[in-house]
Amino acid sequence: MPTRYASLDVLRGMAILGTLATNIWIFTDPEGLVGYIQGVGRASGAWAPVEAVLQQLAQGKFLGLLTIMFGIGLAIQQRSALRRGRAWPGRYAMRGVLLFIDGLVNYFLFTEFDVLMGYAVTGIIVAYLLSMRIRRQHVALIVAIVVHLALLSLVTLALASAPVGQGAPLEPNPYEGSSFWGLVLFRAENLALFRAEVIFILPMSIALFLVGAALLRAGVLEPRGAALRRRLMIVGFGVALPLDLLVGMFGGDAGVVLGRYGIAPVVSLGLLAWVAGLYADGRRPGFWGRAVTPVGRMALSCYVFQNMVAGAVCYGWGLGLTQRLDSETVVPVTVLLYLSICVMMIAVSRAWLRRFDRGPLEWLWHRGYAVLGGESSRHDRGELAGARRGMG
Repeated sequence: MPTRYASLDVLRGMAILGTLATNIWIFTDPEGLVGYIQGVGRASGAWAPVEAVLQQLAQGKFLGLLTIMFGIGLAIQQRSALRRGRAWPGRYAMRGVLLFIDGLVNYFLFTEFDVLMGYAVTGIIVAYLLSMRIRRQHVALIVAIVVHLALLSLVTLALASAPVGQGAPLEPNPYEGSSFWGLVLFRAENLALFRAEVIFILPMSIALFLVGAALLRAGVLEPRGAALRRRLMIVGFGVALPLDLLVGMFGGDAGVVLGRYGIAPVVSLGLLAWVAGLYADGRRPGFWGRAVTPVGRMALSCYVFQNMVAGAVCYGWGLGLTQRLDSETVVPVTVLLYLSICVMMIAVSRAWLRRFDRGPLEWLWHRGYAVLGGESSRHDRGELAGARRGMG
């Protein structure tokens, strides 16, 4: 029987709830993503440094971790396919198309900073790269890193030389006065602007997918990877984390971008190594591990649902919480909202998995793949059992 890594679900659960730790500040900004980028809804007084620290601690780390976990999941799916004597990547492109559709729905209905569309494209590319020799994968990894660093350098230099200022306010503000459908139309009208990040980070995503696959081969989740995990934690926590906090908090917009897309992914490797080391010897998850494991098993559903809940609470088409916040209340309310959604996701996912084998969106996604692929239900169940060891 293939090895079941307890750390996978814990890491995925951490990554899903961790991405919300970044995105929740966007939801509670009065002008949404546009205002967040322009610094419209920032705290004042004693809350300002608290906000800065909390945002920087989450900024980019869990995005990087989630991206690496997608790469690990993809490599595990490849192992599963080859173990069954099936060609790789086979019909994996169909999986990518379905994930892209999930992301498209998530983007238009719930959030303009969806990552699923980018992961779908990246997954299709990397699935074919994983079918190549290891040497060629290493070359692709180096090329992706070089291209990403070149793009990151250009953007960072442009931001560092740009005049400091705040952009014009949104008039009208769709996050405040529009209906649910009005916000959907706003995202459609600004599709190119809101999807620019996905294009910009494509080389980084390819690199992190390949890094995840390489780490799996190197045994990062197994007892034999102890030395590798120690090196990753030294670099991630001892070098990258202090540098990330310094650059992100005192480097202005350029520092935030450099930290999020350049340094934070290295911190993510430290997080991966730390959690993997807790369970590499077969230890079962403790209290906190058991808490986030259901979220990891329902990663796709929880990612979409947490965005849906946050939007319903914050935006004008829902409860309109954000419009009642000011610079003195935004931090405590944002933190409370984040913790409340986390508790909700943990409770709902745990209750759901007591009755069902997988989350609702995971079930819908796999059924769609089975129908389009023309596979029998028995074969589909076997494929799902293997795929569950990956992202899904």
